[in-house]
Amino acid sequence: MLYVACEGESTEPDYLRYLNERFGDADGGPWRPFRIQPVYRKNGMTPSAVVAAVKDMAAEDEAWALFDRDQRDDIPNAIKVAAESGIEVAFSHPSFDLWLLLYFQPFCGKQSGSSKIVIEKLRQAGGAFKDYDKRGDKSIRDARRDALNGRERSAITNARTLIASCPHGSCTHKQSETIGNRPRQPLRRTLAARALVGSLRPRPGLSGSPA
Repeated sequence: MLYVACEGESTEPDYLRYLNERFGDADGGPWRPFRIQPVYRKNGMTPSAVVAAVKDMAAEDEAWALFDRDQRDDIPNAIKVAAESGIEVAFSHPSFDLWLLLYFQPFCGKQSGSSKIVIEKLRQAGGAFKDYDKRGDKSIRDARRDALNGRERSAITNARTLIASCPHGSCTHKQSETIGNRPRQPLRRTLAARALVGSLRPRPGLSGSPA
């Protein structure tokens, strides 16, 4: 069982459920069965609250904290607590929406903490996403989920290309492996790749729900 606490209440949990359904049973794939349990709250959470939530829920299971850059001011503290608690961090910059865009096309460029350009490009890239984040709808269901299906390898390739193109040198593969003096896992163990290779077997009797 892999617990992932999410900053958002819709997009990220929907995506994690998609990974469970698409890859979790390992049907015909090279990976072992796995299950990701989203941990989320109505109206979302701050990065520090994300870390605290997955720490409480995961117990001895593998735990991840998934949150955005999003101009938050408590990110350093969230990362510090996660490192001290043995919690992996999946940090989206500027937002998780970038990962969805990478399913359809490469992307690069300095974005600070704003995801406006990313969302605009995502609306243009996939027909199912043309209304994404309009009227507050950032769900990943039905046609949007179908649009992602089969594009996972393209997304991973585009993500690696983006990391390799970093002009500042601080987000390269080797330099991004250490946060808070704690060894980090290499790129192959990012959240998406972890879901694809799935090395965890589900543990019976565990469930989660939004609070």
